[in-house]
Amino acid sequence: MRRLTMTEFDLPVHGMTCAACAGRVERALRKVEGVENASVNLANERVRVHAPEGSLPILQQAITRAGYSVPTESLELDITGMTCASCVNRVERALRKVPGVNTVSVNLASEQAHVELIPGTDSSLLLAAIGKAGYEARLATTHDDKTAGQRLARERGALILALLLALPLIVPMLLQPLGIHAMLPPWVQFTLATPVQFLLGARFYVAAWKAVRARSGNMDLLVALGTSAAYGLSLYQWWSVPSNSMPHLYFEAAAVVIALVRLGKYLESRAKQQTGDAIRALQALRPERAFRLSNDGLEQEVSLAELKIDDRVRIRPGERIPVDGLVESGDSYADEALISGESRPVGKGPGDRVTGGSINGEGVLTVRVTALGNESVLSRIIRLVEDAQAAKAPIQRLVDRVSEVFVPVVLGIALLTLVGWLLTGAGWETSLINAVAVLVIACPCALGLATPTAIMAGTGVAARYGILIKDAQTLEIAHAVDTVAFDKTGTLTSGQPRLIHLATDTVSEKEALALSARLQRGSEHPLAQAVLTACEQNLLDAPAAQNIRALPGRGIQGQIDHRQLALANGRLLHELGLDKGPLIAQANAWEEEGRTLSWLIEQQPEPKVLALLAFGDELKPGAGHAIATLERHHISSHLITGDTEGSARVVARQTGIRDVHAQVLPADKAAVVQQLRSQGRCVAMVGDGINDAPALAAADVGIAMGSGTDVAMHAAGITLLRGDPALVQGALDICRRTYRKIRQNLFWAFIYNVIGIPLAAFGLLDPVFAGAAMAFSSVSVVSNALLLKRWQPEKMSQS
Repeated sequence: MRRLTMTEFDLPVHGMTCAACAGRVERALRKVEGVENASVNLANERVRVHAPEGSLPILQQAITRAGYSVPTESLELDITGMTCASCVNRVERALRKVPGVNTVSVNLASEQAHVELIPGTDSSLLLAAIGKAGYEARLATTHDDKTAGQRLARERGALILALLLALPLIVPMLLQPLGIHAMLPPWVQFTLATPVQFLLGARFYVAAWKAVRARSGNMDLLVALGTSAAYGLSLYQWWSVPSNSMPHLYFEAAAVVIALVRLGKYLESRAKQQTGDAIRALQALRPERAFRLSNDGLEQEVSLAELKIDDRVRIRPGERIPVDGLVESGDSYADEALISGESRPVGKGPGDRVTGGSINGEGVLTVRVTALGNESVLSRIIRLVEDAQAAKAPIQRLVDRVSEVFVPVVLGIALLTLVGWLLTGAGWETSLINAVAVLVIACPCALGLATPTAIMAGTGVAARYGILIKDAQTLEIAHAVDTVAFDKTGTLTSGQPRLIHLATDTVSEKEALALSARLQRGSEHPLAQAVLTACEQNLLDAPAAQNIRALPGRGIQGQIDHRQLALANGRLLHELGLDKGPLIAQANAWEEEGRTLSWLIEQQPEPKVLALLAFGDELKPGAGHAIATLERHHISSHLITGDTEGSARVVARQTGIRDVHAQVLPADKAAVVQQLRSQGRCVAMVGDGINDAPALAAADVGIAMGSGTDVAMHAAGITLLRGDPALVQGALDICRRTYRKIRQNLFWAFIYNVIGIPLAAFGLLDPVFAGAAMAFSSVSVVSNALLLKRWQPEKMSQS
């Protein structure tokens, strides 16, 4: 039986208030298998646990079940030297052994590790663990395009040199089937192949030695063993045959395999760089300086680090807006295309919000700062995209299980190939070359790249159009969604009421509208704003009435030209004993539609009803198109709202939704979603408010409108920055396409090995062609993922 390695965990625990709490935590921990001792210090809210190495997640679960919590923080590490899925597994295993580490996710495509750990854990322990595993690591820094470009240029230079040295070796072999014999003398082949093997191929030896020292295997080990065997066999053949005869050498196999592997890694690196374009494009939107206004109106250029909340900044025409804020003065337009995907400039005036990173139009704006640094919209977008790209999809677990045993299995197959051919009497030369072909074709680079490259490309292009996918698990589930449940207010509708209908009795419509606007002038009530907007659209002059005063629970009244008027609800009408007259039919019909009614009443000198105003929430422009697009893709739509049946039916009729759930309390929305799921449906819930958060969390996939609340966005797996319902189908579509790319990539990654290894083992695959196929497998997987960068949401592609 394997003896457990014990270690000391020092964990912070939140929520303990007394000795009873401490006792409860200790008892919960001692029940965990392998725990030898647990001691709680209530004063500093920490617990020391002597437990098996790697048991931190189990300890956390025990503390959570006891009713308390262990806080964690995240850390990003840049890692160099990883070449395949086996490397990823080795780094993850090394990091999990560090005390204080909770979860680890290593991404081969971005060459980064995302680590969740206990606050206070020494990051140097993480770096040391990775170094011991045979790789180099450092705390993650902002991507440096210049450094990456220099590294790529060095790789390109080494590749060109390798190809130039290998070309004279491979050309005679290609000419041989044509009857042209131009084989180079052995000493020339040796001279050309040796620098390729030991200088340009040194990286494979170094990485292979580190893998062996860590008692593991990786792609570099297979390449080093395979090419060394071919090179060594060539030396043996050269030295063992008489000097006057031409030996059968394999220098070209060793040199060309190394050159092809380097070609594959170079093309792979260049392609991987493109998968991170979305993040780099977003990071490039961050301006470094701003023009701050002092209290006396003087303008000073400062760095963003010097700004504080409520500072005022001036933004000139054509400048990139440096901060999130509210416009205090000025009128302009903002180009938010790179942030939200909105293709048209958005008008900005006093009271409007602006987002840092967008571009100001032709006007000058004065903006009051409301968010800085990590709290800005742009920083949060970058954080969401980075988290999604760092996370592992559940399908990746299959790859991880395979890659753990892949290299040892390949080494075993290569050994069996060698022994098998020897037993058939083929001789050392043929046996060894076939074993070399097995080692070369089996390099597991493509396996490690299949999933992360697709996720990075998919989430990156989605972010470009204002679709933020929270994690890889959401992406994997969303591909199966067949039912979408929509909230109404703020999701399918604008959430801002407008004047829908106006009916009059004794006055004209224009007069009724002008009188209503005069009563509402200066009011901040949403219905008042709807009246004033309608008045402006009709170009009516409406100065404020006199002696305006609110009527609590009823409406508002004021004097206009010696008349006392009121704009109120039916309650005031009833109190005054006024008859609705000929407007009663309209009132009943509009109430059935779920409209909010206001009566324009003359109180003095002669009490009477002048007009009836009906207000409703305006449908978003893309709502109908969104539902029709979902229907076209065989996805059913449901409407879940707390509004009246009449109001819900109007929206359903306008959008084409057939299934309506009206007058649903906020707490019951989640129950409706669960009911739909119990019917075997895969449900996405779309909402924007705090009351939608439980339903968003209850759904298989939560989709939050970015124009809504932070609570909804945290509960959701997908956020639509523009709040455009037409993007719902776009979000589901990019998830489906990305998941399809993952499956395609995994298929190709596996099929290369499933077909290639037997061919190589049976002597049907030359090492040179094996090397070419291996290099092509990695490049094809990354290139296939990059096809996602051409994706556009359906609405945009039609516009």
